Amino acid sequence: MTEKRNRLQVSALVTAHNEEEMLPDCLASLEWADEVIVVDSGSTDRTRDIARDFGARLLEREYETAARQKNWAIPQCKHQWVILLDADERVSKGLEKEILGLLAEGPRYDGYWIGRENVFLGKIMRHGGWESDTVIRFFHRDRARYDDRLVHEEIELEGHVPVLEHKLLHLTFRSFEQYWPKVERYARWGARDAHRRGRRITALGVLAHALARFLRNYCFRLGFLDGAHGLILAGFSALTTFLKYALLWEIQTCGIDSNERSGESE
Repeated sequence: MTEKRNRLQVSALVTAHNEEEMLPDCLASLEWADEVIVVDSGSTDRTRDIARDFGARLLEREYETAARQKNWAIPQCKHQWVILLDADERVSKGLEKEILGLLAEGPRYDGYWIGRENVFLGKIMRHGGWESDTVIRFFHRDRARYDDRLVHEEIELEGHVPVLEHKLLHLTFRSFEQYWPKVERYARWGARDAHRRGRRITALGVLAHALARFLRNYCFRLGFLDGAHGLILAGFSALTTFLKYALLWEIQTCGIDSNERSGESE
């Protein structure tokens, strides 16, 4: 490992809520960082205890959206360079070495895209669109902020943002029981974002979008090469798309979505 005195220091930032299952391995993959911060949003399991046992700096904040949670947390980092993870992500040894090398040289850019190897029901997906997934997760603390969206938020940076060679491991879809609440939540947030941007949809359009998503992921983006996993994932992606646009149709038809009517807050 590159000696700390010969490189810039880095803060590792992890946002979490009820992540006692995923958090230990996430934090273990960040042992090389000079500071580790866990931002908890009211967990009722052992998430906070795990963070303390690891020696992480624990911050607590009520959750609004992922973008606002991260934008609040980023300035709390002690060091100018930040690696940011969700609890279901892990830094590979190759990525660790690559980032430490950049810190030793002095990063030339304000941020870097990092690819993700997405695991669906125990299998890394090599096709169907998931193979090209990239996120900006290594960046300069004072120059990076997330755009204020409800879902699929991303960091906004000026200038060129290169892609690192090595990837994060993303254990996103571990079971249907675990993933379904996320799908419902993301579909609802996606519908709200689309409505705010002035998107409109017809009932036929709901079906067309879902069918197009299946064909794109399974046929055109070669999801069939991932076998049974590719077929199920393409179908699930189509179902998620159907739900998002059906919720958008509900919002424009009823004037407000059902969760807002019931007073639900995130």
